[in-house]
Amino acid sequence: MSHQTPGTDSSLVDALTEAAATAGHAPSVHNTQPWRWQVRPDALELHAVADRQLTATDPQGRLLALSCGATLHHARVALAAEGWTPVVDRLPDPDRPDLLARLTALGHEGADPAAMRAVQCMRIRHTDRRPVSEDPVPDAAVEEIVQAATAEGVHLHVLDRDQVLALAAAASHADTVEAEDPQLREELAYWTSRADTGTGLPPEVLPEQTPQTTVPGRDFGRPGTLPVGPGHDRAARYAVLYGDEDEPVDWLRAGEALSAAWLTATRLGVSLVPLSGVVEMPGTRQTLRQLLADLGYPYLALRMGLADPEHAGPPHTPRLPATQTVDTSAVRDPQG
Repeated sequence: MSHQTPGTDSSLVDALTEAAATAGHAPSVHNTQPWRWQVRPDALELHAVADRQLTATDPQGRLLALSCGATLHHARVALAAEGWTPVVDRLPDPDRPDLLARLTALGHEGADPAAMRAVQCMRIRHTDRRPVSEDPVPDAAVEEIVQAATAEGVHLHVLDRDQVLALAAAASHADTVEAEDPQLREELAYWTSRADTGTGLPPEVLPEQTPQTTVPGRDFGRPGTLPVGPGHDRAARYAVLYGDEDEPVDWLRAGEALSAAWLTATRLGVSLVPLSGVVEMPGTRQTLRQLLADLGYPYLALRMGLADPEHAGPPHTPRLPATQTVDTSAVRDPQG
């Protein structure tokens, strides 16, 4: 029996529903997945879920909006892969700040092969926090990743050696501040002890010991079970995702750019790791802005490298079932 209300385009509704489910593969800060999709007869609405916001770490909602931007881009790509032309209205209703975007699909043509490849990358993309190999990322790959972010209206600045050292100092300072703040530590402990909930960071995706890296990764306060070899990340490249403004719509677009860059990196065999600690603290966020010569506002730092061939990739972080993130009540047949 049909699951659509009378008068709806069942093929469009099916495409919107499937796109929302596929968008659940998107990355999010601490794997909080702070989004909810509402399927309408002719549109998808993306809502922020306040219950999954990091209130201590992210009180202004920058990382929440960025995470939701990543799932928005995933949904756009999923629709394009099915031949639909997606159109996005960001922050469409000032009276509903939780409504981050409304996505409609206009026309149906042939499936986009590039989008189809990107959807495949969504399913294999993961975060590997261990050191990368000694082989450098090819310049052509770095440029393609930069262009993918730029196409979303956000800049990606690749750091030189001196800037990497400044980033390392900022990351170390941010980690010290977090370690001394009981609220931040409590929140981090909560999101690393969410076994069997579909959210959070399980032990198997966290390194069993502190990796040897130029820019220190986050101290999660407890060891994971992911084996770490003796390597370093000297061949890694670091970059800062930034934009011209620092408003919620800009944070949303930054998440779209992160998704575009990450899917491109996955297709090219490049390991990408977001470093959010340095943007969570006002002081270190300002340090990043100085690295950019005050040309824009930093949203996120990234590490790019080639995975160590001696290590198998880490497992994927868990995901909430689509029944918890995709609301189809507006298109469900009441007789169904």
